[in-house]
Amino acid sequence: MRRTLINLSIFLVSTTVALLVAEFAARLVLNPSDFLSLEVVGDDILGAVPSPSTMAGFDKWGFRNREVPQGVDFVAVGDSHTYGNTARMKESWPYVLGQLTGRRVYNMGMGGYGPNQYFYLSTTKALSLKPRMLIWGLYMGDDFEGAFSLAYGLDHWAYLRKLPPQKVDPNVWEAPESDTWGKRTRVWLSRHSLLYQLAFHAWLGDRIKGEVQIRKASDLYPGIATSLIIPDKHIAEAFRPKGILTRLDQENPSIREGMRITFDLLKQMNEICQQNHVQFLVVVIPTKEMVFSDYLEHNSKVPLDDVIDRLLVNERLAREQTFKFMTDTNIAHVDALPALKRSVAQGLYARSAGDMHPNKNGYRVIAEAVAEALKQGGGKN
Repeated sequence: MRRTLINLSIFLVSTTVALLVAEFAARLVLNPSDFLSLEVVGDDILGAVPSPSTMAGFDKWGFRNREVPQGVDFVAVGDSHTYGNTARMKESWPYVLGQLTGRRVYNMGMGGYGPNQYFYLSTTKALSLKPRMLIWGLYMGDDFEGAFSLAYGLDHWAYLRKLPPQKVDPNVWEAPESDTWGKRTRVWLSRHSLLYQLAFHAWLGDRIKGEVQIRKASDLYPGIATSLIIPDKHIAEAFRPKGILTRLDQENPSIREGMRITFDLLKQMNEICQQNHVQFLVVVIPTKEMVFSDYLEHNSKVPLDDVIDRLLVNERLAREQTFKFMTDTNIAHVDALPALKRSVAQGLYARSAGDMHPNKNGYRVIAEAVAEALKQGGGKN
């Protein structure tokens, strides 16, 4: 028994040491921010900020860059679409934009952020880098809801309110689905272990699982997800339109108020940039449903077609108001929709029925649209 215990102890110690060495080696070769989940903690102004315990691969400000530079050409501020969810750091559209233009671009994107956070980060951090241009990535899918939630959920933003006070939860960062020991362990490992992420979420098996999810989205997520499969067009995509419709509903006073707040912040930011001799550019990123609208709209063969049709109507209304506002206030802007629509056969989005973010192909198309606009004079006014 004693020998067995000794052998078992040696095995456990050896295995632990080997795993630690492998984890260290993986961090030397790979960028942890390309694989690890980022834990956030509450903040009275931004709603949430990165936890110091899970910032491996991020700069000292907590953003997805190697370092905080003394100065840059462009600063890109936005949400998870600017951060580059589902893609590696070098595949995010701000990074690719830097490659395409030969400019140094600092990425200040963070999942869950919206116009309020963009404004605060721009005035407190981005402008301190003395950029030639400040770029906001405005995502149509949830930025208006985010502006409302933060303005009415945190007292710091009370000056933006026009509606009567109301109880609003500003926390859009999802908590673990359950409080079981196994779930907590997996969440912890996803934030701290590169080996865990590589073993369970970065191999070919995960890609294959995603393809199956896309083709069976309606069965796996009834009433929530749907699929669009057009083999001759090289299109195989999943969609989750219900949540997006809620966040774009033009009949919802909260969404209309969120749009007003967004426009107010855009106007303020444009004026501040002018005072600091910095160009201000807004990149409007459409929902996935709008990108595939030519194939989804009035298509009764697609489950949830009525939800998709209502979503598209509401997004068009929101887009019309957004572009009119920016034109009237002389805010330079780029619409990423045309370029994305021209590229739908290129597999632009994550191969999953649970994550609707673009992949590296989609981010490259967005970067190319911005680079082309800059080449032509800096976007529409």
